[in-house]
Amino acid sequence: MNTINRRNLLAAGAAAALAPLAVVPGARAQAWPSKPIRWVVPYTPGGLTDAVTRLTLEKMNVGQSFVVENKPGANSLIGAEAVANAAPDGYTFLTVIAAHAANKTLYAGKLKFDPEKGFAPISLVAVAPLIMTVTNSLPVKNFKEFVDYAKANPGKISFGSSGVGAAAHLTSELIKQVTGIDMVHVPYKGTAPALADLMAGSIQMLLDVPIGLMSQVRTGKIRAICMLSKERVPGVEEVPTIVEAGGPLIESSSWVMFMAPAGTPAEIVNKLQAEVAKAVKDEALRKRMAEQALIPVGATPADTAKFLRDEIEKWEKVIKTADVKVES
Repeated sequence: MNTINRRNLLAAGAAAALAPLAVVPGARAQAWPSKPIRWVVPYTPGGLTDAVTRLTLEKMNVGQSFVVENKPGANSLIGAEAVANAAPDGYTFLTVIAAHAANKTLYAGKLKFDPEKGFAPISLVAVAPLIMTVTNSLPVKNFKEFVDYAKANPGKISFGSSGVGAAAHLTSELIKQVTGIDMVHVPYKGTAPALADLMAGSIQMLLDVPIGLMSQVRTGKIRAICMLSKERVPGVEEVPTIVEAGGPLIESSSWVMFMAPAGTPAEIVNKLQAEVAKAVKDEALRKRMAEQALIPVGATPADTAKFLRDEIEKWEKVIKTADVKVES
């Protein structure tokens, strides 16, 4: 080999080492990303999941735009299935919340994809600890008094939720299992009608994320009992933790997680996670999240995978113990 050819090969090798991140769907490599990136949110526009996704993506920079597609329906299953079946080429991604972990058990044997194995976790973006609220007519001021009242009045407390299998429903079932109290579940189609009935006194207890309930708490229309968190939550610091309210440590939250189809190149997953981690350190974003009682995280893919596994196992136990069933 002559000197010129050797130099050319060395130069080519150096250039390849410094080349942009590439995906190789076939024999020909293509720099990633070379076109806009589709990001599926399996819920309607304007909700917490949609808002966190858009706020975070706005702070991420990979050289192409993110196009958010809202694909609601079937407790997030429609959007999740679409992404699970998408090509793992770095151009389709998904946002999921706590329901995604519960769905693996709730819809066991009915799903056309695996909520865990069908995806490559990118990052746990943020968590929103749940708040426990009661109607004003219920004569309790803290969690201990709530449990004492429920034990003295078995079956007389009704709790609402945004639907069967929602984080609020399953967490309420977890409270029943941990404390031994008897309550009646009243499922609604969304939090708004449940909240209306709580204010009217038709149900006595409601769990949900703080952003949907705190305005009514602060205007005295309902009473906040505690946050289901280990520490007080930014944005709702006035609400005590469950331990401060006289209860055992029961932690539960809704959360926002970014996912890729299984098989997406690790380089792309890691690049996106690095951008998420950078985004959640942005002061403007952190302020917006605090306003919604969200705690930014930005976890690594490995930590996110472990978090998801733990959530699946946690809710599987609750669902099976409570014998929770969803409509087919």
